[in-house]
Amino acid sequence: MSQRHYTVFDSPIGPCGIAWSEAGLVAVQLPEGDAERTRARLMKRVPDAVEAQPTPVIADAIAGILALLAGERRDLRDIAIDDRAIPDFNRRVYAIARAIPPGETMTYGAIAERLGDKLLARAVGQAMGENPTPIVMPCHRVLAASGKTGGFSAPGGVDTKLKLLTIEGAQPGGPTLFDDLPLVARGRR
Repeated sequence: MSQRHYTVFDSPIGPCGIAWSEAGLVAVQLPEGDAERTRARLMKRVPDAVEAQPTPVIADAIAGILALLAGERRDLRDIAIDDRAIPDFNRRVYAIARAIPPGETMTYGAIAERLGDKLLARAVGQAMGENPTPIVMPCHRVLAASGKTGGFSAPGGVDTKLKLLTIEGAQPGGPTLFDDLPLVARGRR
């Protein structure tokens, strides 16, 4: 395997990390509270990576992630992911999930049906939990049946998933971060 690199960068939701090889991203780390904890978590996932300045391609990927996290409807499908270490089933699941546009969602069951067997929904959920590149491979856009949030293995769990969906303007069927606000504060009267 070729040399892998990483960097930690500030984002609207806290310090994120990104690791890459010459073939594309190998990991995206959502915030762990502060830059050092984010770096430590990323290094557990990609222990052979060396800290480096982003290449122009990786700088563009970071800019896309930052734009999406700042509320822009950004499609990150053009960012290359180095999927050589990802199992075949997961690659197939991720290809379907990557096609979900910002602001839209799909269920685990719908992905399973696209794979040819609705009984694969649980396996789809497990693949989502193993996603090495959240946000770029938008596992947060995949929901449980009836629009419920389902799980989210990134730091912050379902709260982070809801934040990402809210940033993108998606309306999952379950509660949102704003449900406790009066209707006027949510823009409704």
